[in-house]
Amino acid sequence: SRLLDEMLGSGEVKDCIVKSVPKNMQLLMSKEKINKDNKDFDVFLILFKDITEIYSLENAFHKQAHKQGYIAKHSFDEIVHGSEKMDTLISRCKKIATVDKPTLIVGESGTGKELFASSIHNVSKRSKFPFVAINCATIPENLLESELFGYEDGAFTREKKGGKIGLFQAANRGTLFLDEIGELSLEMQAKLLRVLEEKEIMRVGGDEIIEIDTRIIAATNRDLKALVESGSFRLDLYYRLNTMTVSIPPLRYRKQDIPALINNFI
Repeated sequence: SRLLDEMLGSGEVKDCIVKSVPKNMQLLMSKEKINKDNKDFDVFLILFKDITEIYSLENAFHKQAHKQGYIAKHSFDEIVHGSEKMDTLISRCKKIATVDKPTLIVGESGTGKELFASSIHNVSKRSKFPFVAINCATIPENLLESELFGYEDGAFTREKKGGKIGLFQAANRGTLFLDEIGELSLEMQAKLLRVLEEKEIMRVGGDEIIEIDTRIIAATNRDLKALVESGSFRLDLYYRLNTMTVSIPPLRYRKQDIPALINNFI
């Protein structure tokens, strides 16, 4: 009743989730003004929708994702440094985390690209949802599509019974980290571009369109612009991924971090 009074007394129209403790229910309560043209008095329609089952399924999925290791294991606090250059980079990444757009992380091998991707996820609005990482260079081309998009029952001769969800679905509402994005074939690049544009996928061997809500963070140690010029990376995909870019400098360009790292290792 308190929440109902608040909603009726507020001029704002907003939704909220109400937990009914005695029945252990989750209700979605929303308010809508239905006499918008009348300036003398307000009439509101209060709607209640039972989302207990959806809420339970979502919690079960999150527990399963955690069990499978689909979690971001690192945070910005773990990035040992002492240089102003890294202070500035971390501050910028925290701002990037608040913008829910594709992000590209570039840097040489060993500079900590997955560490930054995981940290960005952990301070974003998607932090309570799965963080799924895949190295595009370590999975054979003929298996990568089924890993990313999943497959239907009967798509392969020795497939898992009932099919399998792909990593895009596993990371739904969370973040999918695509490491070594520069190693993707042109065919896979085209499919990834479609996902970024349409926010939907189709499993291998399937005919059903599946909507997804997944943030993409890609990483590479290669010069994507040079790959575009050579024709081995799509220009449209490059622009899609290059919405926000994080460039991690190697240690030789931030020598002030060395004493902090030595003390940490000792």
